[in-house]
This record gives sequence, C-alpha cells and structure tokens, in this order.
Amino acid sequence: MKTLLLVPALLAAAVAAQAAPVTYEIDPSHTYPSFEADHMGLSYWRGKLNKSAGTIVYDKATGAGSVDVRMDLASIDFGLDAMNAWATGKDFFNVEKSPGASFKGRFDGAKDGVPTQVVGELTLNGKTRPMTLTVRQLKCMPHPMLKRDYCGADATGSFDREAFGLAAGKDWGFKMNVDLRIQVEAVAKE
Repeated sequence: MKTLLLVPALLAAAVAAQAAPVTYEIDPSHTYPSFEADHMGLSYWRGKLNKSAGTIVYDKATGAGSVDVRMDLASIDFGLDAMNAWATGKDFFNVEKSPGASFKGRFDGAKDGVPTQVVGELTLNGKTRPMTLTVRQLKCMPHPMLKRDYCGADATGSFDREAFGLAAGKDWGFKMNVDLRIQVEAVAKE
C-alpha cells in the first residue's frame, strides 16, 4: 500500500521538475520590434527599432511566464534618414528626454503549454498604458551552436499613440492607431 501511495508523489515531483520556468535573454541580433502607422490616410509608414534587450521567463509545461522587452527609440529606422531624425527629435519621441520604451507582461491563455497572448503594459513617452499582444507563434528548440534552449516568437498588438502624448499629425488627418509587432528570439541563460 505504501508503494501505491508513493507512485503519485513521485509522478508529481517529476512533473514539477519538468515544469520549472527558464529565464531567456533576448538575442538583440534577432529581435526587431516593428510598427506600422498611418500617413494622412494615404499610406502606412513602416519601421523598426534596431536595438532592444530584455528577458523572457517561460515554463514550457504550463505556458506560464513573463516578458520584459526594452526598446531604444534612438534606433528607430523608417528606411528614410529625414524621418528617423524627425521621429527622434523634440517634435515626437524627444529621445533626449525619453530615450526608451518598454513592454512588460505575463503569458496568458495557454493551449498545450503555448500562451496565446501576453497581457501587460507599454511604457512610451513617460506614460504607461495597458496593452495585450496576441502570440502568433512560439517555438523552442536547442540552439545549434550554443547548445542551450532557444525560443522564438512573434506577437502583435495595437495602441493609440495619442494616449501616450504623441499626437503629431492628428490635425492633418493622421490616424492615431499604431500596430506593433515584436519579433523576438531568446536563448536560455547559462
């Protein structure tokens, strides 16, 4: 009888050991938050942020975890130098005053150990607002060179830039909605 009672305890301990959260460090050479914003109703300007950092904590067994992505606004890249200079200048991001943005959240809605969304907050221009990102894909595998666990994901969401005090162009007909996409890859810390 004691043996029968011991089996469930051992199984529970084995599952708990497999379900341990792992901390991953974002790979800045494979992580590029990008965005899309209206240009007077005529077209959409697309750009990316070339410098980002942060960590992800992920429990592959349960789908639980958290995300902390920090973005360097001075690294904004529209593919047009004049637009980059304007966006980082005093009339928009004013990177001298507010050099970065961040997204922090927790995984939610896991299906088979894979989260379907990240519920969190975007901080931009000194203001923090709630934001939810939809996880479009997430995959982990052994890194071919580092021989450590390596995960990648693609998450999307949108926000109203006026809520962050960034209403430039509104009087000219610019829509205030911005679509954000975070393409991220991260390697398990040693």
